[in-house]
Amino acid sequence: GRPYDPARGPAAHPNSRFTVSTRRNPSYSAHAEDASGVPISALVFGGRRREVAPLVCEARDWKHGVLLGASLASETTAAATGQVGVTRRDPMAMQPFCGYNFGDYWQHWLNVGAGLARPPRIYQVNWFRRDGQGKFLWPGYGENLRVLAWILDRCAGRVGASEAPIGRLPRPGDLDIRGLNLPSETIAALLKVDAPLWRQETADIRAYLARFGQRLPAAMLAELATTERQLG
Repeated sequence: GRPYDPARGPAAHPNSRFTVSTRRNPSYSAHAEDASGVPISALVFGGRRREVAPLVCEARDWKHGVLLGASLASETTAAATGQVGVTRRDPMAMQPFCGYNFGDYWQHWLNVGAGLARPPRIYQVNWFRRDGQGKFLWPGYGENLRVLAWILDRCAGRVGASEAPIGRLPRPGDLDIRGLNLPSETIAALLKVDAPLWRQETADIRAYLARFGQRLPAAMLAELATTERQLG
């Protein structure tokens, strides 16, 4: 590279990447490549939505979690080709990377879960929800650890959750927001499940899944039907 000079333009392309060996990370564990591995308690999918998707949602079970991942949607950014700000489906954040039919990919996920005595819990997070003025409701960055702490508490059975048509959400007071200037109204907005918006969302999900025809696992539509029924 060359020394940065603002006169020459941005320091990097907005879709640039770099790689570095994990062994260079100060927190790298000596057991990182242990063949026996470690149990996985939770899988977390993240979308980028201005509205609709709450801050965090826990799947009802593994099958529902596969649907949550398959229906993941994000507003396009510089990391995606095309117009910025358009909402698109990005199954399990794998749209640019999955090398075979997503219907088969989701069936593989379902098969993996069926073979596990205690499958990991599955979560969907959305750090990017905004208010009516377009301002982010959640501070993001390091504060996201507060949501991950709730997820870990859920996995350990230390905290409950409220049941919603789309899954399980933190109850009032479950999230540790000490030190944050977040009124209760903001927390309520972050976790709101707007039924009319979600009816539109499930209709869009159903139309998206229909594109995969006979290769779409029947379990996916069954889980979607459960969500639609609970939305009323």
